[in-house]
Amino acid sequence: MISRRRFTRALAAGVAATSLTACSSNAPAGNAPVAVPTEEADLRAGSGENTSLGPVKQIDAGVLNTAYAEFGPSNGRPVLLLHGWPYDPNSYADVGPLLAADGYRVIVPFLRGYGPTTFLSAQTVRNGQQSAVAQDIIALMDALGIDEAVLGGFDWGARTVAVIAALWPERCKAIVPVSGYLVTNIEANRQPLAPAAELGWWYQYYFATERGVLGYHRNRHDFNRLIWRTASPRWNFDDATYARTAASFDNPDHVDIVIHNYRWRLGLAPGETQYEKYEQVLATAPAISVPAITIGSDFDGEAASGTSYRAKFTGKYDHRVFAGIGHNVPQEAPRPFAQAIVDADRL
Repeated sequence: MISRRRFTRALAAGVAATSLTACSSNAPAGNAPVAVPTEEADLRAGSGENTSLGPVKQIDAGVLNTAYAEFGPSNGRPVLLLHGWPYDPNSYADVGPLLAADGYRVIVPFLRGYGPTTFLSAQTVRNGQQSAVAQDIIALMDALGIDEAVLGGFDWGARTVAVIAALWPERCKAIVPVSGYLVTNIEANRQPLAPAAELGWWYQYYFATERGVLGYHRNRHDFNRLIWRTASPRWNFDDATYARTAASFDNPDHVDIVIHNYRWRLGLAPGETQYEKYEQVLATAPAISVPAITIGSDFDGEAASGTSYRAKFTGKYDHRVFAGIGHNVPQEAPRPFAQAIVDADRL
């Protein structure tokens, strides 16, 4: 999920209680109705209109047989939209048709460890590090014959979009990363945070233990529903909406990928040598030169303003704040997210 370092800065500056709740287990466990201000209702318009991704396609790409949803004409301007944890392509069930209606060819892959996506070899390391996931997307673009696309994403998806833009800018027409610049810096992540900030990252420490691995194996359905509630406390999703995504967590590699991702970020699990050259570049926190529109939401606290990462984007740029929206921005606010994709393409 979001950068630990950014959360610390926001907390130190007096981040709102809503943001802290959105990152911790102290949020209400229920799903009681929330009064929605007019502006927030406008942002949420169109959410939940579509309950199907349509036929799921599959293609061999790199080390994976990647499953993906596709919307729009096959000759349309390509857009790739990437989900995070614990979500899946259903986050774009409303965004996809909106962009398709505007002539885009929209590809929404199931990331490694999610849904029908599988590894081609049992010997491949179940690796969740950032450059491995980014390489999966490059391989998918190659397999689909897509040289350049607009890329958008949130959570792991936003990180992957930023990594691709930093390492392979020629593959990006433009990008739309929710929460801005999320490239992982392992050395920075080794440093302790303020106690209140550490509380928000309880699940990362849980995953660092064998008890956490066993607990996630046994309880991933309820575990991930809790994350949804805490990361988007104002989003009144129903059981059917969650169930459509929760099916993706039954992937046999899901737990291994999630655990490795969070342990790797804290320096507790090694990456693979073939990705080291990419990680060395990313460790320098490279600037992103491709056109970009970043999005902040309530989940980001004071970092929603985008000022903390503005200098990382050196090309054409815009920033938008979706007040009242939680972490799963494309599913909670599909129309303004889709508009950001269109506008980024026109920068």
